[in-house]
Amino acid sequence: MSKKIILLAGPTASGKSKLAIHLAKKLNGEIINADSMQVYKEFSILSSRPNKKEIRQAKHYLYGLISVKKYFSAGDWLKEAKKKINLCIKKKKIPIVVGGTGLYFNTITKGISNIPNIDLKTRNKVRNLFKNLGFVKFYERLVKLDPKVKNKILASDSQRAQRAYEVKLKTRKSIFDWIENTKSDFIDYDLKKIFIEIPRDELLKKISKRTDSMFIQKCINEVKKFNSIKLNKSLSANKLIGVQEINSYLKNNIDLKQCKELINIKTRQYAKRQNTWARGHMKNWNKVYSKDFSQLLKKTLKVVS
Repeated sequence: MSKKIILLAGPTASGKSKLAIHLAKKLNGEIINADSMQVYKEFSILSSRPNKKEIRQAKHYLYGLISVKKYFSAGDWLKEAKKKINLCIKKKKIPIVVGGTGLYFNTITKGISNIPNIDLKTRNKVRNLFKNLGFVKFYERLVKLDPKVKNKILASDSQRAQRAYEVKLKTRKSIFDWIENTKSDFIDYDLKKIFIEIPRDELLKKISKRTDSMFIQKCINEVKKFNSIKLNKSLSANKLIGVQEINSYLKNNIDLKQCKELINIKTRQYAKRQNTWARGHMKNWNKVYSKDFSQLLKKTLKVVS
């Protein structure tokens, strides 16, 4: 009998963490983080990391794992996740991988190529080029450098476009040549793939409620502490939703109401990107949702049984 791994994805604020905890209790499982911002030690509030009460209810791994000063790639995450998945299985526990970072789930379902690490100098060079040229001109430059990206990466997908550029620039090989023969390390596992497909109106309410909760938990203090760390501007932690907006508030450029609304807008945009990713990369995943949590849990348990 193949080893079971539960993969639980969904847009931000859709209730993944709560569902994961209830699944862990019902199925003798343990939870592994698949959110690229919840790996950072310094951000527990703005990243909506499970709180102490939630962590006591089930074993959690890879939360608050690294410093914001560190570069942490999807490959780095996969290396750590594999260790924890194997540990869970050794303990006769079901691994429940939960989060909103589609790229992390891709490394499990499709594998990851052996692209060499790209040095910070090259990455910064590409990011500055993108910043100076903008979406359209940067994409035109990319297609000239690597014709294989045409029709495979959209000009609007700035993150993938920059990644393709830096890989070709550094390795002289297309990113698609690197990934051509990639295979998953989990082919022989029973992957139970679940995506929480929450209606838009319901999600918008949850996002707004969560933003209010972040301020009650003093997320402003979290940003102040983060500001005291001398951090390279290219590192991912700078992109966390709320950092830029709260800093604008601290500089008196906007008031608190505007700050919250800007965070809500950015979070809604992020959720939309996550849903778009799911439509393109998670077509064969089981889509679940119910406004009634007990029904949602029941539906999910049916999928994973």
